[in-house]
Amino acid sequence: MSRTGHHAGVAAILLTSVLWGTTGTAATFAPGAGPLAIGAAALGAGGLLQAAIALPALRRSRRALRSQAGLVAVGAVAVAVYPLAFYSSMHLGGVAIGTVVSLASAPLASGVLERFLERRPLSRWWMVAAFLGVLGSALLCLSRAGGSEASAADTAAGIGLGLVAGATYALYSWVVHRLMGRGVGRAASMGSVFGAGGALLLPVLALTGAPLLTSAQSFAVAAYMALVPMFLGYFLFGIGLTRVRPSTATTLTLTEPAVAAVLAVVVVGERLTGAGWTGLAVIAAALVVLALAPTNVVANRPGTSVRPPSGQAPSAHAPPAEAPSAPAPAVGHPAAARTAAVQAAVTPHPGTD
Repeated sequence: MSRTGHHAGVAAILLTSVLWGTTGTAATFAPGAGPLAIGAAALGAGGLLQAAIALPALRRSRRALRSQAGLVAVGAVAVAVYPLAFYSSMHLGGVAIGTVVSLASAPLASGVLERFLERRPLSRWWMVAAFLGVLGSALLCLSRAGGSEASAADTAAGIGLGLVAGATYALYSWVVHRLMGRGVGRAASMGSVFGAGGALLLPVLALTGAPLLTSAQSFAVAAYMALVPMFLGYFLFGIGLTRVRPSTATTLTLTEPAVAAVLAVVVVGERLTGAGWTGLAVIAAALVVLALAPTNVVANRPGTSVRPPSGQAPSAHAPPAEAPSAPAPAVGHPAAARTAAVQAAVTPHPGTD
């Protein structure tokens, strides 16, 4: 993967984070709808739209997806749990705390997944960026918690649900990336995981979604959440995952709480203290570290995945540690640059996109 491709992936995920950062503010315009309804409408409809635009790719990749049915099921459950936990966290603990805890915990969960499931050590660059991102998010969270009217019990529950959201977010990101690394194209990977997750959310939407239909404004909020942050956002997120590691992607999305905080100040009228502005600056520093880092994995060690030649960034589709190396085209984008030392040992499926 070239530096240009890496930067394009970073840009796609940063734009995704900006779109996601609008969700908390948007939800305030539908006060009659509960967090389960908002979450089910946003990612339920958005996930089904992902599947709809991916139908041709899903048909072409049906054999590969059948062989990875268990992995798809894990990702679908994570997709279904994530919005319910995320919006419930914001409802109980406040927009700032719910957003910050969910997104600040995701890079740590993602790093754990890569370290223990793929035996892929993480570089000092990633550790520095993750530390700065979590520190900045914590400062942002503390600056906003002082003005929160939530009870201690609600705040604690919000934090707990935020941790669940962060873990499930990291899990489905890892699943999608893993599917692409096993020869399933980007569109098919995203469409299968998010389509199945969206289908799991439909019963929740049927049971809780009536308030979204009580006014044009509430319906508009639900439509915006489904079409812009979820559908368009996850479309861009899938593109980003073809170019950067999941651990880098989840760390980049620490931009979301910063965007959410600024919108809360500008649109909702909340106040941000000096600690909060400091937190925003620290998050910006974390993004600079990620953008300038030469690689996101450490040097090759016995029993770990192969590192590309010096000066080259690792492919977003590097195989898991246990997979042998063999020549194969990079999946997701046929025209993308190939790094022979890290190509996945898979046979490309016809029509992989």
